[in-house]
Amino acid sequence: MNAKILVVDDETDLELLIKQKFRRQIREKKYEFSFAHDGAEALEVLSQQPDTDMVLTDINMPGMDGLTLLIKLHESNPMLKAVIVSAYGDMDNIRTAMNRGAFDFVTKPVNFEDLELTMQKTMDYVMQLRRTLQAIKENDILRMYVDESVLTFMNKPEFEKSLSASETVVATVLFIDICGFTTISERESPDTVVRLVNRYFDVMVKEIIGQGGYVDKFMGDAVMAVFRGDYHFDRAVEAALAVRAQISALEDNLHNNPNYHPQVSIGINTGEMVSGNIGSATLRRLDYTVIGDAVNTAQRLQSVAKPGQIVILESAQQKIAESFTCERIGEVTLKNKAEPAVVYNVVK
Repeated sequence: MNAKILVVDDETDLELLIKQKFRRQIREKKYEFSFAHDGAEALEVLSQQPDTDMVLTDINMPGMDGLTLLIKLHESNPMLKAVIVSAYGDMDNIRTAMNRGAFDFVTKPVNFEDLELTMQKTMDYVMQLRRTLQAIKENDILRMYVDESVLTFMNKPEFEKSLSASETVVATVLFIDICGFTTISERESPDTVVRLVNRYFDVMVKEIIGQGGYVDKFMGDAVMAVFRGDYHFDRAVEAALAVRAQISALEDNLHNNPNYHPQVSIGINTGEMVSGNIGSATLRRLDYTVIGDAVNTAQRLQSVAKPGQIVILESAQQKIAESFTCERIGEVTLKNKAEPAVVYNVVK
């Protein structure tokens, strides 16, 4: 552990004593000390060394005293912990210091063994606090990528066992692609490209979630979503119609594409597929996803869809004919399929 410690005291003797008493720890780089003679100078040092771990400060100093410094430290960096090192060890000063955020109190003349134990205790607390904050940050980041139900399940004993579990399900897969976005990405600035694609994805995700689906993955400028449960195919079609309407209503005045109106092409397919954790155990990267011919067909239907089209197979159209208006596109050749397929576009 390399602890960076700021000592604030107008008495130069304390600086000399600390350098003498901790010379071995300084040589071994266990402690790295810096020094200031009052609170104002201490704040200047901290502005130049924001990675300081701890402050040891006297109370009575010319200029800004230690008790005022405690207030400033709490305002500017509540993570930074301060230990009072002072001859004024009466209860009033101790209580005032503690109320202003002091972590501990050491009286002068200094017992350096006691001081080092106090420094060690303070550093242990600082490191624990940092680990806690890091865990909170990582958890918040995790929530951006993982569904809440998955996070809840991760805390259950059966989580590890479930990593290798798989099942065959009947579900609907929806592929949405932003048409012509490759051209946009070549002509516009990276910041603009990222802002646009995130904006469009957000619109899509809201409609997918609104129909009880979940986003399986983002692939470049495309989205794969899965719908399971009652009326999964109908809900996927509803989501597709809403996405198409919402995206087509957008307009962006881009530098190289004035009055740009995005469009999507969509492929939907339903059927049996395998659901499970797919990936590399060596890399410790697994995606809970679906695979199989029904999934591949959905992606191939999207690849033949023109801007604004929602393409489904004829067999699927027959299932939703009473609920949705579809128009026949005709026969198309799908990759790795021996026979042409008759497909329809969902109009409304």
